Amino acid sequence: MRNGLIKLIAVIWAVAAGPGTVGVAQAQPASRSQSVPKYPVKPVRMLGGAFGSPSDILARTLGPRLADLWGQPVVIENRPGASGAIAANILAKAAPDGYTLLLISAQFPIGAAMNPNLPYDPIKDFAGVTQIGYSTSVLPVQPTLGPKTLKEFVAYAQARPAKILFSSGGGGSATHIAAERFNVAAGIKAVHVGFKGTPDALLEVAGGRVQYCLVGLGSALPLIKDNRLLPLGVSTPKRSPLLPEVPSINEALPNFGRDGSHMLLAPANTPMVIRNQISRDVARVFEQPDVKEKLAAQGYQPAPTSPVEHDKILREQIREFGEIVKKLGLKG
Repeated sequence: MRNGLIKLIAVIWAVAAGPGTVGVAQAQPASRSQSVPKYPVKPVRMLGGAFGSPSDILARTLGPRLADLWGQPVVIENRPGASGAIAANILAKAAPDGYTLLLISAQFPIGAAMNPNLPYDPIKDFAGVTQIGYSTSVLPVQPTLGPKTLKEFVAYAQARPAKILFSSGGGGSATHIAAERFNVAAGIKAVHVGFKGTPDALLEVAGGRVQYCLVGLGSALPLIKDNRLLPLGVSTPKRSPLLPEVPSINEALPNFGRDGSHMLLAPANTPMVIRNQISRDVARVFEQPDVKEKLAAQGYQPAPTSPVEHDKILREQIREFGEIVKKLGLKG
């Protein structure tokens, strides 16, 4: 009788304790998940370069799709000038909560290489989110300039040392360095004229006030289709399907290298869980068929990465462009 009573009490205790134990076990993950901040719960601000530049076009492609995924607006804010340093400085001072992001091009590591006195530390003040990918650059001239091929243009420029002009989106910008690298590879001596952004640089060439530039194909394509610019070469190792009749610059100049990539940055100390989410969501956007089609139409090659991979790539690009800037003797 005593043993039976003990067994009965034990059963009652187990039944009573069981649900409570299960409840605690289930509550622990929920408690941990509650410690992870929900993101986003308000509009996200994405800083970019000049309106109409490759970075701006990319931001305006990504922004609306991320907004659809997040259920929150993504506000694209153009902050051109100082080769991207104005936008970067805003990001460096922003709260590290994922609500201010910066879409950069190769001008970010170039600026870091050229100017040791930036108002921010290009590594310590930022956190990588994802590499986005690579754009195709094109070398256009004004159709009435004379040369109709890249070979003819190189000969034309070599015969006029320091007498022809090339434009860029600003001193020390990605378009400036790309053109300088072309000049070195081609043996050309030309005078640089920097503008506030890529669109102005293109319009100066189309207007005949500047002889050439080397800029993103996405920005130049409307003027090329309108016959206001004549494309002579593209920066990719192979020809672009958008301009199959235009040769790769590498076909004539094998020592001409590739440009850097576009990336998405957050302020330093932005939680990794938020950075990982944004990285995954950017990759999801690139998987959407119409986005793939739109980027391909601009000659863009997506190449998203994790935040950790992005940090490594950014450090390597700062090192690589530092060597290029030193070789060219350029200063910010």
